[in-house]
This record gives sequence, C-alpha cells and structure tokens, in this order.
Amino acid sequence: MKNLSNQTALVTGGSRGIGAAIAKRLAKEGAKVAITYNSSPEKAETVINEIRAAGGTAIAIQADSADPHAVKQAVDTAAAELGGLNILVNNAGVAILKSVEDFTLEEFDLHTNVNIRAVFAGSQAAIKHLPRGGRIITIGSCMAERVAGQGGSVYAMSKSALTGLTKGMARDLGPKGITVNLVHPGPVDTDMNPSTGEGADWQRSINALNTFGSGDDIAGLVAYLASPESAYITGSGIVIDGGTNI
Repeated sequence: MKNLSNQTALVTGGSRGIGAAIAKRLAKEGAKVAITYNSSPEKAETVINEIRAAGGTAIAIQADSADPHAVKQAVDTAAAELGGLNILVNNAGVAILKSVEDFTLEEFDLHTNVNIRAVFAGSQAAIKHLPRGGRIITIGSCMAERVAGQGGSVYAMSKSALTGLTKGMARDLGPKGITVNLVHPGPVDTDMNPSTGEGADWQRSINALNTFGSGDDIAGLVAYLASPESAYITGSGIVIDGGTNI
C-alpha cells in the first residue's frame, strides 16, 4: 500500500521546480493532489497531465500567493474538489537577490507577502479542513540559517521568519494532532536557480558535496514528512542542502 493512499494534498506554487517535483512525488505515493499557479497555466497543465497519465488525480488552481484571499480560496477549493484536505505544502515563494541599499519597499513587501503572509493565510485556512494526522509542511531556505554571500538579506529574513511561525503553529496545532514542519533546501537545480547559471560555481564551492540538489531530493523529504512514519516530528526545521551550511 502506498504511504499516502486516501490522502489529499495541496502544493502551492506547484507548476514548476521544487513544487512540481513535490506534487508528482505525493501523487506517486497515492495522494490526490491540487497545485496552485500564478501565471503559468501551461506549466501547471503539464504537471497535472503527467500525474493523471500515471493514474493519479490532480487539479490546478490559479492563485496569486501575494493575495491572501486568493490563497485562502485556493485551500477551500482544493478541499472541496478533492473531498477534503490532509496535507498542505506551502511551497510558493519569491527570491530577489540584491544589496539591501538597492531594495525597493515594493520588493520588500513582495517577499513578506508571498514568503510569510501566504504561509500564514494558507495554513490558517487549512486548519478547519485538516483532520488528526494532518500535515502542514513549508519550504524555507538554508539561507534562513546562514547568509553565505551578498544580496540575500531580505530573502533570508523572509525565510527565517518561518522558523518562529512553524514552531508556534506546532504548539497551537499539536493538541489537534496536526504536525507542522519546515524544510530548508540548499542549492537546487531549477529554472529559478539553474546549476549552469550565474553564481552556480560559487554555490557548488561552498557545498560539501560540491553539487546541486534536485527537486526530487526535496520531494523525497517532503513525502516522508507527509507520511505516517513522521507522526512524531513537529516544529522542526530540517536542512537539506548538501552541506552548504556546515
């Protein structure tokens, strides 16, 4: 029996990169999956078609994570269309890397709105749907713990805030039997941070394994945290970064 049979999941920002890998892995484990996307319907369609072709159930929901009302509506829509909600993966995020002196207030607000507020709004909306054994899993960044280069101040701030939110929600939701955890990826080969892009060699140079991870690496950890085997893990931030932060 698959680990997530009879489970339902929503992955925000699931049309590409880490989010797409997570959605496909949860579906492979037996979950019915909803993903959100903002401006790439064709990429979202590709993901859900791949899941369906493998015999799974998947839907795509358009939602701008900068809009908390859209995030909440996406959670409710996923629960209604999938017949409930067991797992929420807060994956959608933005990353603008530049010196703090060059940051605009609009760019700062975008980071807090998408990387922090959307996580709060989605998690809050999910609580009424999640049963005992429910899971909230958020994708952070190894930069929450170490900013190894220039230009990451605002992004790191937005990801480090998730540590307090995760630990607090784990306390609040523990009596309901809902676990809340945080995954901190390091360099992962995606279209947002390609292993052949500018700065890639430097990222490898500070990585103990001297390589980029894959979306599947992150998806495997998320699938474990979503599974029954992780029932006694909550309030944790797990770094999966190839040794970038050691």
